[in-house]
Amino acid sequence: MVQTEVLIVGAGPTGLVLALWLAKLGVKIRIIDKTAEPGTTSRALAVQARTLELYRQLDLTEEVIARGHRVPAVNLWVKGEAAARLVFENVGAGLTPYPFLHIFPQDEHERLLIRRLEALGVAVERRTELLHFAERDGRVIARIRGSDGQDQDCEARYIAGCDGARSLVRESLATGFPGGTYRQLFYVADVEASGPATNGELHVDLDEADFLGVFPLAGQGRARLIGTVRDERAQHPESLKFEDVSSRAIQHLKVEIEKVNWFSTYHVHHRVTQHFRQGRAFLAGDAAHIHSPAGGQGMNTGIGDAINLAWKLAAVVGGRAPDALLDSYESERIGFARRLVATTDRVFSFATAEGRIADVLRTRVAPVLFPFATHFEAVREFMFRTVSQVMLNYRDGPLSRGIAGHVHGGDRLPWIACDGVDNFKPLARMEWQVHVYGTAEDELAACCRAHNVPLHVFAWREEHHTAGLARDALYLMRPDSYVALAEARGSPALLDRYFADHHIQPGSVANRKTQ
Repeated sequence: MVQTEVLIVGAGPTGLVLALWLAKLGVKIRIIDKTAEPGTTSRALAVQARTLELYRQLDLTEEVIARGHRVPAVNLWVKGEAAARLVFENVGAGLTPYPFLHIFPQDEHERLLIRRLEALGVAVERRTELLHFAERDGRVIARIRGSDGQDQDCEARYIAGCDGARSLVRESLATGFPGGTYRQLFYVADVEASGPATNGELHVDLDEADFLGVFPLAGQGRARLIGTVRDERAQHPESLKFEDVSSRAIQHLKVEIEKVNWFSTYHVHHRVTQHFRQGRAFLAGDAAHIHSPAGGQGMNTGIGDAINLAWKLAAVVGGRAPDALLDSYESERIGFARRLVATTDRVFSFATAEGRIADVLRTRVAPVLFPFATHFEAVREFMFRTVSQVMLNYRDGPLSRGIAGHVHGGDRLPWIACDGVDNFKPLARMEWQVHVYGTAEDELAACCRAHNVPLHVFAWREEHHTAGLARDALYLMRPDSYVALAEARGSPALLDRYFADHHIQPGSVANRKTQ
């Protein structure tokens, strides 16, 4: 019987990121996928700012940026003409090191993650399928069929279902998948093209009730067309060809198609499972939640699931925290998933609604209201914070305590870079750490040493106050770079109490021998 600490089922972005984080933290893993090779087509395109921030911990950020395409603006088209334009480049300036929309297709993204995982000595086991699993004597026993057609048992402490919308792990847990399916048929085409809508910006057509977007890729004239089909053609997706849908792109967005690299159709669902954890099994990514592509949130949300779960699994497997810590994964992630599904559903429903009133709202009201609203800095900032996921917080989570300045336990730490000092730089290490902006008392420094927790002290600047931080306050940072404890007085006693109450031994989370 093969033994491991965590068995990961599914090698999409969610499973690969979970595997990378765990391998980097020295956790013994197996990652299996029933497909013969990584995907060569993809629907997910956007890598949001929060994901780029978190990717610093894997030294992935710069390569993702270098291989992808930075989108400078989004354009709304009506009746064959560009009707409104929102410049992205400076919307998030001062909020994050990555104040832009970044395009890096899922298929290329997966290949990069696989290479990084192989560099750590872990290979995805292809043509390897989970048949069933059960808990027995505090372990998971999984029956697996390998690429040679032979069945074997794998014993693991935990199993993570990252196996997509048709997840066998979720079906085995019987946690349900309530929600629905959009009646519209989606298509995606990877093309080489020319015309005004292939200028490296994002272009969206608001005409009629079909959605159509032109998403730029790295390289001259490369783009993804993503659209919907709502007439009788949608009844027979198996026979649909690009020629059947290309006329709208050519007529409405003036896209001249020179080459079609690939074309596919699919349906989109909006669903959230009822539980993200059951016993020693976890669900993440599309296995736990799926929604419309509005806002480019899907892949990023799955990656967020993986990062949230990874450091907790590493702490429990390493004996530095009790199993109860893993309960916080569901409580922190399921609420966000439900809100996200509801939000993207409203946006998508507006973009594809039928009828005279809907057409007027899209083609006449939206092109006027959108530029007017985004003229205000507060509106632009709110939109960027929401889409980029830098607004995501765990304030109501069981691991979040306190408030100092405007920063609550559970928040993403405000980013401040001034005079060559970037307060996010220490967060590249996957470890508990304490930040103080101003002066740290000797007692706090001694407490941090006792817990083997690094203390980072930043000389007080007016920029810290502007960002919402409190002078001399204690900010305990989790290994996933969210604030665990915000304590205005900088009291070491509350730091002691936090670790004692949660039975966490912080130390270094990367001190186990990497497999």
